[in-house]
Amino acid sequence: MKAGTPSVGSEAGEGLQSRSGRLNFDVNGAKNGLGQLVLTLVKLLHELLERQAIRRVDAGSLTDQQTERLGLALMQQAQEIERLRKEFGLDEEDLNLDLGPLGRLL
Repeated sequence: MKAGTPSVGSEAGEGLQSRSGRLNFDVNGAKNGLGQLVLTLVKLLHELLERQAIRRVDAGSLTDQQTERLGLALMQQAQEIERLRKEFGLDEEDLNLDLGPLGRLL
């Protein structure tokens, strides 16, 4: 490295910098990171939909048929989220982001 140029010692920086000193972007890592972010947001929206569905069922504002369709749709959604999580090689905990002082996302 050039004199005066700080070396990158962090784990994240080591993955981005090659021996030649040039940045080395790992396309698969970026793809997986983007998949993790998108899947985390989808999981959050799914949980919000589940909570809203429970409120509507408890309030009695849905017919039996609507409740059944809603339950099936939420189950299929949960199965698809699980399938995608496994496809990306993510653990359940990987979708639960730490928001610092706000706590965990999910």
